[in-house]
Amino acid sequence: MASLRELLEVSWALPADVRDDGTALVRWNVPGSFQLYLVAPGGAPVQLTDLGEPVSGTFVPGSDRILLAFDEGGNERAQLYLLDARPDAVPEPLVVEPELLHETPRLDNDGHHLAYACNRRNGRDLDVYLRDLETGAERCVFDLGGYCAVAGFSPDGRWLGVLQLTPNTGDNDLHLVDLVGGTVVLVAPEEHDAVFGAPVWASDSASFLFPTSSGRDTTAIARFVTASGEWSYVIEDEWDLDCLGDRDGRVLAVHANVDGSSRLELYDYDTLERRRTVELPDRGMLESIVMSSSGACLAYGFSSPVSPWNAWLLDTATGRSHGLTESPTGVSADELVAPTVERFSSFDDEAIPFIVYHPASEAPAPVLLDIHGGPEAQRRPMWIPLVQYLVAQGFAVVQPNVRGSTGYGKRFEHLDDGRRRLDTVRDVAALHDRLAADRRFAADQTVLYGGSYGGYMVLACLAFEPERWAGGVAVVPISSFVTFLRNTSEYRRAFREREYGSLERDFDFLVEASPITHVDRIRAPLFLIHGANDPRVPLSEAEQIHRAVSQRGIRSELLVYDDEGHGLQKLPNRLDAYPRVVSFIDEILGRATDTI
Repeated sequence: MASLRELLEVSWALPADVRDDGTALVRWNVPGSFQLYLVAPGGAPVQLTDLGEPVSGTFVPGSDRILLAFDEGGNERAQLYLLDARPDAVPEPLVVEPELLHETPRLDNDGHHLAYACNRRNGRDLDVYLRDLETGAERCVFDLGGYCAVAGFSPDGRWLGVLQLTPNTGDNDLHLVDLVGGTVVLVAPEEHDAVFGAPVWASDSASFLFPTSSGRDTTAIARFVTASGEWSYVIEDEWDLDCLGDRDGRVLAVHANVDGSSRLELYDYDTLERRRTVELPDRGMLESIVMSSSGACLAYGFSSPVSPWNAWLLDTATGRSHGLTESPTGVSADELVAPTVERFSSFDDEAIPFIVYHPASEAPAPVLLDIHGGPEAQRRPMWIPLVQYLVAQGFAVVQPNVRGSTGYGKRFEHLDDGRRRLDTVRDVAALHDRLAADRRFAADQTVLYGGSYGGYMVLACLAFEPERWAGGVAVVPISSFVTFLRNTSEYRRAFREREYGSLERDFDFLVEASPITHVDRIRAPLFLIHGANDPRVPLSEAEQIHRAVSQRGIRSELLVYDDEGHGLQKLPNRLDAYPRVVSFIDEILGRATDTI
């Protein structure tokens, strides 16, 4: 079996943009962090950037330039540059204010104007700015407050879509900004429980399609008519749908999340006749789907549990795909394990899905119980090197989508809101009972693992159900909701209070639900990883739980990386951290450490 290092060194590639001739801009982490490559049909990939920090970008329409975005050390304060699409070109500063955010940059169809969200006004609210790329003139076009994202221009350049989070969890609004008249139109009547996605415009700018869950449990595709303001559903399914299209309004791609796996279908934009279901490389998931301006080409990133992330190019006329990248790997597919999706009944009979990777051995396997972050997220079938390594070493890896996860409708997503937070811990306890009743698992040798909110779940399970666990690994975890909300970046506080509860109204519960309040109950060894520049969950969250656990004589280790933020983005740091994680797990379970 491949070593952990060999698995970690398998590169990931995701498309960033694609032209009608099939030339793609690809984010590829061969150098150790995501850099931009130009991949022309039949040609070898050409590296365009080598900046040390992860980079994203998009083609500037009508030119040979690229709009470039990157932050410093994982601080998530992205700055914007222009770059000639050739090797060794030097980025030209476009919007550079190191203390501010510059998010969701979008270009109009002619490449003359740029819109982006920035917290320039007060450091908290993300307003939307419009910039003329020729003159450099800027103006604020949306300043209604809150956390906002740019959702793209209409083909005629008149309308700009803006997505704005509301104070209600799982809820946002879609606004249309009239860049000529200056008015702002709310696409749907105000409600407190609906998600709206970006517009996919018709070529005449008179209407658009968009995903929404307004009046439904899952997201479906609706059509909005600009002149009348009326809209209605046109494509519906039992699973969540998303969509994208070309700038000419010819091809509509509809992406479905089917119990975690991806399904991709192509439609005629005008008639909504389904042309075909795209044959994907395997049962897995899509990410970073982009379409060329005429709809001739669609590029997507694809991964499955046994296939690393690679960029693919689809001919929308024929439905045939071919790989744009091939992540170099010496890992044999025969050595990798595909999971199954199962369900268990929790304490209140709620059906909770979970993914199971099981080793070939028939003996009961020790368990890594891997809890995703978010909590508005979902564990899906994808390439995870640490998972494959542990399964090869005889572990079962179990990944629950506890209540509050996305992908199963908004009823399920809201089951953990506010004061129901600890019901998620009860889900994990019920899963442990389920594993203990299954001969495949050695449930008394279960180690918890999770990052971000998943890191909170690790700490909460250790504190509220201490007798069940052999140990825990928490990456960028929340240890106190009170100190987290007080110390997180100002622009994120209200966004997170709507999910976890308000410091003003829910202080007592935030204290009660915090693992550090119950640190005296923690008895299992703990391993912590954090980035020093994390703008979401401050390093102090890991430091305070590490200190409190250590003072009580429980084994606790803390790794801090000075050039990282919310997670580990750089290969040298992953190569350092994850072998230590494996050694920690082996030691607390009394296992011999294999070559890692």
